[in-house]
Amino acid sequence: MPNPNLPASNRIGVLGAIDPDANGAGTLVTAWIPAVNYKSFMAVVMAGDLGTNGTIAAKLEQATSAAGAGAKDITGKAITTMTQAVTDTSNRQRIINLRQGELDVANSFTHFRLSVTTAVATSDSGAFVVGVDPTYGPATTTDATTVDEVIA
Repeated sequence: MPNPNLPASNRIGVLGAIDPDANGAGTLVTAWIPAVNYKSFMAVVMAGDLGTNGTIAAKLEQATSAAGAGAKDITGKAITTMTQAVTDTSNRQRIINLRQGELDVANSFTHFRLSVTTAVATSDSGAFVVGVDPTYGPATTTDATTVDEVIA
């Protein structure tokens, strides 16, 4: 049972981020994240204002190394594409949950990353991945290098 007296930053680590920006057509990804450091993970994809007919898609991919060897999608770990043309999905968030055991560990898949694709029109978006309940030590020891400050 987690200790309720610990700051949340000891239990939840920020592991990767795609900075919020007006992103043109293309794909942005986080660094490869080692799954061994946490029991579970959560990727949050945030859409700001989507351009006319703009779309945002996101998925989790897995690999056998920190360099991305053998990369492939993780089955069932993709959001429904956000689109301005069909439904108003501007200014919304979508979440993808992942557990260590959902990686293809039988085939030595040990790392994952978040991939976010913007298509058709420039759209405001951002995303981040957090790990929950670290295997060893406080979560702050595995925060991404982009985490600038943690106030307890």
